[in-house]
Amino acid sequence: MHNKIDVVIMAGGKGKRLMPLTADTPKPLLKVGNKPIIEYNTDLLASYGIKHINITVNYLSDQIIAYFQKNNPHQIDFNFIKEPKFLGTIGALKLNKNLKKDYILVMNADLLTNANFEAIFNDFLSKKGDALIATIPYKVNIPHGVVETKAGYVTDLKEKPSYTYYSNAGIYMFKKECLNFIPENIFFDATDLIEVLLSKNKKIINYPILTYWLDIGKPEDFEKAQEDIKHIKL
Repeated sequence: MHNKIDVVIMAGGKGKRLMPLTADTPKPLLKVGNKPIIEYNTDLLASYGIKHINITVNYLSDQIIAYFQKNNPHQIDFNFIKEPKFLGTIGALKLNKNLKKDYILVMNADLLTNANFEAIFNDFLSKKGDALIATIPYKVNIPHGVVETKAGYVTDLKEKPSYTYYSNAGIYMFKKECLNFIPENIFFDATDLIEVLLSKNKKIINYPILTYWLDIGKPEDFEKAQEDIKHIKL
């Protein structure tokens, strides 16, 4: 895997929902247990043999750069991409001249997960996708019978059905040529890129993460992370 894939961690956001914790500290450097959120991800990637990691930075970027200059136990070659302005979750990839490999893993810095990146990559290759979104499955149980209709006519009756929905886990894989669809120097999210690829009839793979995953967006997520870290091997 590590020979075929470039890795980009998106660490430029302001973490507004975690204010005042993020007033003086960028969200990726907030500590969960004894180390910063982002370091769980760099450690996980290193465990798959990844030696080169690109990190896009913006808000309080100097702190993130300084942290990894002092703390780099896996001897990872870090390349920091400084956004001149906020470019969304994937716009900064246009600034990166370092992406030479056929595939790119893009992930948010503020995730806690023990997802198996090797398995995700192998699934992506075997299904010959143009892009992949890792997702979190949510099963919703409806406590009543559901009447399905179309144009005012009943088409089906379902007794207390359950539906599975998939929410975006903030982890993506792309074939390198997908980057051609990212516009220059404007705010552009990974989801915008996926929508463009769908409009071009590209093949997008869904990979459900069935292991641990937590997006640290709100204060209650941050509190949950502090509890979870005591019990979960990351």
